[in-house]
Amino acid sequence: MSQSRFNSVFLNQRLSLLRTLQRMVGNPSTAEDLLQETYLRVTRALGERPIEHLEPFVFQTARNLALDHLRARRVQARMLVEDVPEQVLHNVAAPLGSSEDAAQAEQLLKHLSISLGQLTERQQQIFIQSRLHGASYLEIAEKLKVSASTVQKELKLIMAICMGVADRHQ
Repeated sequence: MSQSRFNSVFLNQRLSLLRTLQRMVGNPSTAEDLLQETYLRVTRALGERPIEHLEPFVFQTARNLALDHLRARRVQARMLVEDVPEQVLHNVAAPLGSSEDAAQAEQLLKHLSISLGQLTERQQQIFIQSRLHGASYLEIAEKLKVSASTVQKELKLIMAICMGVADRHQ
């Protein structure tokens, strides 16, 4: 398959590819970037080997790039502790502070610990798997034999409890 044939297929399918990517990633700018990366990857692949079914290959390449992007974004969000405002994090884990700050943080941690101790066993498992082990909703759901939606709702409730404790003790 020649580069000119690919260029023709790409130009004919560009709008459809772009719409697909926008639906997947929810951001027009990111979709454009992924579309350009799709073009580069397919061009590189054509230089290495012939591709019989070019159009499906192009769409699959675009889809894989979008999925990789979404995975990376999900990991990044998890690393940023998605459900806890930055101010709360700074109050709980201030690296250098006065003895008063340390005492306040210790009290907050004590109250959070008590609150977490009042959670059901399943809620505690969800919290530990998500926040300490970095497991995804789906991974937790499979372990606990519940739906990912249930895990998500439970985690939101758990985080609301933690936020309520933090708000009361600031």
